[in-house]
Amino acid sequence: MSTPPNLSRITRNLGTVLRSERLIARRHLQAMRRQTALMALAGLIAVLGLVMGNIAAFLALNDLLGGPLAALIVAGGDLVLAGLLALIAAQQTPGSELDPAVELRDHAIGELEQDLDDTLSDLRRVARDPFGSALPALIGPLLRILLKSMPKKDG
Repeated sequence: MSTPPNLSRITRNLGTVLRSERLIARRHLQAMRRQTALMALAGLIAVLGLVMGNIAAFLALNDLLGGPLAALIVAGGDLVLAGLLALIAAQQTPGSELDPAVELRDHAIGELEQDLDDTLSDLRRVARDPFGSALPALIGPLLRILLKSMPKKDG
């Protein structure tokens, strides 16, 4: 029965799956961290743009086309910048450097499935015919015992 090699392959593949999953999760976390920082900056700039827009609207109504036009332009620029930062943040992804880790993980999972299937089929065979499965492993020791117990011919 080939259970020990299957078990070593299973543990090796489980280790590979765990390491690749950790790498994938770390890369996703880095992308999420960058995205969160850019979204926070976009939010801050949007708030500043909103404040400037409010001030510009107030001054425009108050003085009717004096200095508020400059404040309105600054507020519009702030809002455009916030929109650009939000778009950049929304497009942050882990990237193609993650593909080898995903491929390695998928390969290890496939091997794990195959090894588990092999092990289960071995166990089913043993359950159906326990003596037939053990017989090949016992033939060698039985032959040695028989040979040692035979009388030696002195010649």
